[in-house]
Amino acid sequence: MADREPRAELDERYSDPGATAVPWARAAARLAEAELYWLTTVRPDSRPHVTPLIGVWADGALHFCTGAHERKARNLQENPHVALTTGQNTLHEGLDLVVEGPAARVTDQERLRILAAAWEDKYGPDWHFDVGDGVFTAPGAGEAVVFAVTPDTVFGFGKGAYSQTRWSFS
Repeated sequence: MADREPRAELDERYSDPGATAVPWARAAARLAEAELYWLTTVRPDSRPHVTPLIGVWADGALHFCTGAHERKARNLQENPHVALTTGQNTLHEGLDLVVEGPAARVTDQERLRILAAAWEDKYGPDWHFDVGDGVFTAPGAGEAVVFAVTPDTVFGFGKGAYSQTRWSFS
């Protein structure tokens, strides 16, 4: 899957006068370079579950992995809709991003090999994964299932000169 060019819209209600929509290329670069993301899933009783994790932006999707029996993986079995956020904890600078979309399992062996290499390239040898039967494997850590979140919508919150950009992919 290739990066799709979304439709950008500035929400003037939450933007400084004269602000412009943030270019998608800047948001995509921020998604690729972020070290940490916050994943929000929904528990079976409808309560939110939020957890920090690492991930890789590749081919128009944000990828993350988790143990098959962890809370987030179990939540995704019932409801695949997620929000992934990243940004900086500053008030007057930066760009915060919220990615909304469904999380889908990645099981294709070649795709998993490419993603495993991307994880190691981004995070170093401590994050080396081998590829098993539709999963990542790591010595001493067991297996991890991999998910791809292809965005339906991404929100960008510019700070300094405040802006709110919505990128729609439909």
